[in-house]
Amino acid sequence: MRRLKFLLRPGWLALAAVVAGFAFMCFTVLAPWQLGKNTDTEHRNKLIEESSNAQPVPVESILPESGPLARDDEWRQVTVTGSYLPGSDVLIRLRSIEDSPAYEVITPMRLTDGRIVLVNRGYARPEQGAVPPSFAPAPTDQVTVTARARVSEGTVPGKDPIRENGYEQVYFIDAGQIGSVLGLEPADAYFQLVPDQPGGLNPIPLPQLDAGPYLSYGLQWLAFGIMAPLGLIYFARAEIRERRRSRAPEPAATPAATAPAAEPTAATDDITLPRRRFSRSPQPEPAAMTATEAKLADRYGKRR
Repeated sequence: MRRLKFLLRPGWLALAAVVAGFAFMCFTVLAPWQLGKNTDTEHRNKLIEESSNAQPVPVESILPESGPLARDDEWRQVTVTGSYLPGSDVLIRLRSIEDSPAYEVITPMRLTDGRIVLVNRGYARPEQGAVPPSFAPAPTDQVTVTARARVSEGTVPGKDPIRENGYEQVYFIDAGQIGSVLGLEPADAYFQLVPDQPGGLNPIPLPQLDAGPYLSYGLQWLAFGIMAPLGLIYFARAEIRERRRSRAPEPAATPAATAPAAEPTAATDDITLPRRRFSRSPQPEPAAMTATEAKLADRYGKRR
């Protein structure tokens, strides 16, 4: 266990905490978020397909006495009979339809039984950039329209209603918020007109019936959540191997064997410079002593 003590150092502890937090977010937040969106999209597509093949039903058959519209009733085609309330149009800001900015127009309608519902009459393009458009008013007499039931969108804090250019404007189609702006109590739902209906403007297209990339995104986050701890284990094992290698003793260096002196070869003799021989010059023979010199030499013992 001593070789694992380096994992208790601050750097490794911080890395482990980051990896654990990232994996936790992948499994509990990011992957469920994308997989949930995939489930919602598939459910929405199923409801749209079923409603397209079904006949419209009276709105009273799905409109709850209280509370929001049932999720399984969204996108159903219904017939709505009543009268639009004049002068009560509300614009929905910051919409994008077919990749262009638009304002959606909501007009309340009073049903024959006295209840009030919100009708999405369609959209109109802004004028001069962001100026609210001019559009045809809703008819004042009683009409019967065909629409698709929709669930209220809800609201976001900080996105409060405003009044601008003579219109009440909101950011979301929420029955409670629009009702408070107009001083009405509509049902907690709204109804989006299909094409060619009384009071209709440009019809809002249906969503594309594809699942989108949410399933692949969810699987990717699951894969990331698995790969992050595996990566931490890999780096820890690499650190252990490196520490083990650094502690291993180095082998002693063996002395190099003394190579025997090479014997001279013919090639070596050929390239060896010849030694220069120095010879003494011949010395002259001493001359024979005369009789007088011989006597002197005998006397002094220095005969040459």
